[in-house]
Amino acid sequence: MIDHISLPAGDLARSHAFFAQALAPLGIGVVKAYPGAIGMGRDEPEFWLVEGPAAPTPLHVAFVADNRAQVDAFHTAALLAGASDNGAPGLRTHYHANYYAAFVIGPDGHNIEAVCQLPQH
Repeated sequence: MIDHISLPAGDLARSHAFFAQALAPLGIGVVKAYPGAIGMGRDEPEFWLVEGPAAPTPLHVAFVADNRAQVDAFHTAALLAGASDNGAPGLRTHYHANYYAAFVIGPDGHNIEAVCQLPQH
Protein backbone atom coordinates (compact mmCIF):
# COMPACT_ATOMS: atom_id res chain seq x y z
CA MET A 1 0.00 0.00 0.00
CA ILE A 2 2.81 2.45 0.82
CA ASP A 3 5.65 2.88 -1.67
CA HIS A 4 7.91 4.82 0.68
CA ILE A 5 7.95 7.10 3.70
CA SER A 6 10.06 10.17 4.45
CA LEU A 7 11.08 11.06 7.97
CA PRO A 8 12.23 14.61 8.76
CA ALA A 9 15.66 14.80 10.39
CA GLY A 10 16.80 17.89 12.27
CA ASP A 11 20.43 16.76 11.84
CA LEU A 12 20.65 14.58 8.74
CA ALA A 13 24.19 13.35 9.42
CA ARG A 14 23.28 12.30 12.98
CA SER A 15 20.08 10.57 11.82
CA HIS A 16 21.96 8.82 9.00
CA ALA A 17 24.55 7.48 11.45
CA PHE A 18 21.83 6.32 13.86
CA PHE A 19 19.62 4.57 11.30
CA ALA A 20 22.57 2.99 9.47
CA GLN A 21 23.62 1.29 12.73
CA ALA A 22 20.14 0.55 14.09
CA LEU A 23 18.70 -0.92 10.87
CA ALA A 24 21.76 -2.93 9.79
CA PRO A 25 20.59 -6.04 11.73
CA LEU A 26 17.38 -5.93 9.64
CA GLY A 27 19.34 -5.94 6.39
CA ILE A 28 18.44 -2.30 5.69
CA GLY A 29 21.07 0.13 4.45
CA VAL A 30 21.59 3.20 2.29
CA VAL A 31 20.42 2.60 -1.28
CA LYS A 32 20.47 6.18 -2.63
CA ALA A 33 21.67 9.53 -1.38
CA TYR A 34 21.11 13.07 -2.60
CA PRO A 35 21.90 16.43 -1.05
CA GLY A 36 19.45 16.72 1.83
CA ALA A 37 18.04 13.18 1.51
CA ILE A 38 19.15 9.61 2.20
CA GLY A 39 17.13 6.64 0.88
CA MET A 40 17.35 3.39 2.81
CA GLY A 41 15.98 -0.08 2.11
CA ARG A 42 16.92 -3.63 1.25
CA ASP A 43 16.85 -3.26 -2.54
CA GLU A 44 14.97 -0.04 -3.24
CA PRO A 45 14.75 3.11 -1.12
CA GLU A 46 11.55 2.71 0.88
CA PHE A 47 12.56 4.76 3.92
CA TRP A 48 13.89 8.27 3.39
CA LEU A 49 15.61 10.60 5.80
CA VAL A 50 15.20 14.21 4.67
CA GLU A 51 16.50 17.43 6.13
CA GLY A 52 13.62 18.89 8.05
CA PRO A 53 12.74 21.10 10.96
CA ALA A 54 15.00 20.96 14.00
CA ALA A 55 12.10 19.67 16.11
CA PRO A 56 9.82 17.65 13.80
CA THR A 57 6.59 16.17 15.09
CA PRO A 58 7.49 12.69 16.35
CA LEU A 59 6.22 9.78 14.24
CA HIS A 60 6.01 6.02 14.78
CA VAL A 61 7.70 3.84 12.16
CA ALA A 62 7.77 0.03 12.36
CA PHE A 63 10.26 -2.06 10.36
CA VAL A 64 9.69 -5.72 9.51
CA ALA A 65 12.13 -8.19 11.04
CA ASP A 66 12.48 -11.67 9.56
CA ASN A 67 12.80 -13.27 12.99
CA ARG A 68 12.93 -12.48 16.69
CA ALA A 69 16.73 -12.49 16.76
CA GLN A 70 16.68 -9.54 14.33
CA VAL A 71 14.35 -7.66 16.67
CA ASP A 72 16.79 -8.27 19.54
CA ALA A 73 19.76 -7.19 17.39
CA PHE A 74 17.93 -4.05 16.23
CA HIS A 75 17.22 -3.04 19.83
CA THR A 76 20.85 -3.53 20.88
CA ALA A 77 22.22 -1.71 17.82
CA ALA A 78 19.79 1.19 18.24
CA LEU A 79 20.73 1.67 21.91
CA LEU A 80 24.42 1.56 21.01
CA ALA A 81 23.72 4.17 18.33
CA GLY A 82 22.30 6.51 20.99
CA ALA A 83 18.58 5.72 21.09
CA SER A 84 16.50 5.71 24.26
CA ASP A 85 14.73 2.50 25.17
CA ASN A 86 10.97 2.67 24.60
CA GLY A 87 10.17 -1.04 25.03
CA ALA A 88 12.60 -3.95 25.29
CA PRO A 89 12.27 -6.89 22.90
CA GLY A 90 9.37 -9.12 23.78
CA LEU A 91 5.93 -10.40 22.96
CA ARG A 92 3.08 -7.88 22.79
CA THR A 93 0.20 -10.34 23.16
CA HIS A 94 -2.31 -7.49 23.44
CA TYR A 95 -1.75 -7.09 19.66
CA HIS A 96 -1.69 -10.84 18.95
CA ALA A 97 0.04 -14.00 20.16
CA ASN A 98 3.10 -13.72 17.86
CA TYR A 99 3.71 -9.95 17.89
CA TYR A 100 7.37 -9.75 18.96
CA ALA A 101 8.73 -6.21 18.91
CA ALA A 102 11.17 -3.70 20.36
CA PHE A 103 10.81 0.09 20.47
CA VAL A 104 13.33 2.93 20.74
CA ILE A 105 13.21 6.70 20.56
CA GLY A 106 15.59 7.92 17.84
CA PRO A 107 17.60 11.14 17.60
CA ASP A 108 14.64 13.30 16.50
CA GLY A 109 12.16 11.86 19.00
CA HIS A 110 10.57 9.39 16.57
CA ASN A 111 9.32 6.06 17.98
CA ILE A 112 11.16 3.41 15.94
CA GLU A 113 10.04 -0.21 16.11
CA ALA A 114 11.26 -3.53 14.75
CA VAL A 115 8.62 -6.26 14.67
CA CYS A 116 8.39 -9.93 13.77
CA GLN A 117 4.84 -11.26 13.58
CA LEU A 118 5.80 -14.87 12.90
CA PRO A 119 5.71 -17.73 15.42
CA GLN A 120 8.97 -18.66 17.11
CA HIS A 121 10.75 -21.50 15.29
